[in-house]
Parts: sequence; structure tokens; C-alpha cells
Amino acid sequence: MSGTLFVISAPSGAGKTSLVKALTEADAGLGVAVSHTTRPARPGEQEGVHYHFVAAERFAAMVAENAFLEHAEVHGNRYGTAREEIARRLARGDDLVLEIDWQGARQVREAHPDTVTVFILPPSRAALENRLRGRGQDSDAVIAARLAAALDEMRHHDEFDYLVINDRFEEALADLQALVRTRRLRHPAQAARHRELLAQLLTSH
Repeated sequence: MSGTLFVISAPSGAGKTSLVKALTEADAGLGVAVSHTTRPARPGEQEGVHYHFVAAERFAAMVAENAFLEHAEVHGNRYGTAREEIARRLARGDDLVLEIDWQGARQVREAHPDTVTVFILPPSRAALENRLRGRGQDSDAVIAARLAAALDEMRHHDEFDYLVINDRFEEALADLQALVRTRRLRHPAQAARHRELLAQLLTSH
């Protein structure tokens, strides 16, 4: 039985990273696909946990080797998901969450049409700006650029299977958990998971 790949996208500041962290911490059967990036690590980020941090030259070499399932440039930095890691873990039956932007989501859907895609929206533009400023890490110029990019990103919401509004964190998290649970209850997955039970129930005595 192959696992399910969940792609979760959102504009910067919508709370995607916090939601995915809470989602995977609460579900031992849900792993995180760690992307590669050329951007520097932020305070508290760890190699191999949050991202694989690589030099621009190494990233370009991986692109040339067709090593990425998807890759894109976001805010001047490059991001990509290793094809081999995803294939290996899905074949093992793992359910995976992939945090990528809409460009990457489009590429993943082309390679894996059965991917479940989710777009997270903020409850308002004001809330989005407040969250970006609340990080205390970026200058006004950077925040303005991120807001402009966020507007462009949100225009692609209709390319996704599901929309989650992150107004109240716990409600948004419950929505994501419901999506994961519903996917696992689909007949092919349940039939494979409970093959022995079905054999027992359907055997004539």
C-alpha cells in the first residue's frame, strides 16, 4: 500500500509552518518531507529537520541531474523537493506532508495526480501583515515585498483541492486533521489496511 502525499501551501505569514508542525506532532503516522533550499537558516532552524540547506551551486547541480520532484524560486531563494526521498517513503506506505508554494504544488500534481493539495488563507490582509510584522525578523521593505508576493500567491488558491482559513489556530488544525483522516478512510486504503479482517468477514463458514 502506497502512502498519501499531502501538499500544503500558503502565502508567507498565513501560519502554514506552525499548523504543519502541530499536525505532524499530533499524528505519528504523518511524516514531513524535508525540502532543500539555498536560503540561510533562520534562528532555531536545524539542518535536516526544517530544510536541507545547500549552496546555490549544489542546488543547480541537482536541478541538472533531475533530482527534484519540484523546485521553484521564492523571494530570491531556491527551494526543491528530492524526488528519490518522496518515492521511497511513499512506496514504504508513509503519509507525507510537503510544505511548498503554488509553483511546486503544480509540479507535484503533474507527477503525482493523486496528491491531496491544501491552500491556507489568512482571515484578512490586516491579519497577514500583523503576523509578518510580529516575527520581528524583517525590515519594512522586506515585509512590503512579502505582502506583494502574498497577494500574487493567493490568486492561485483555486488550483487546490481544499481551502483552510487560519483564523482560529485550533479550528484550522482540526480542519487539516479531518482532511488527513478522511483520506485514510477511502476504500482502497482501508481495504489494503484491513485485508485480513475483510477475509475473515467474507469467508463462508
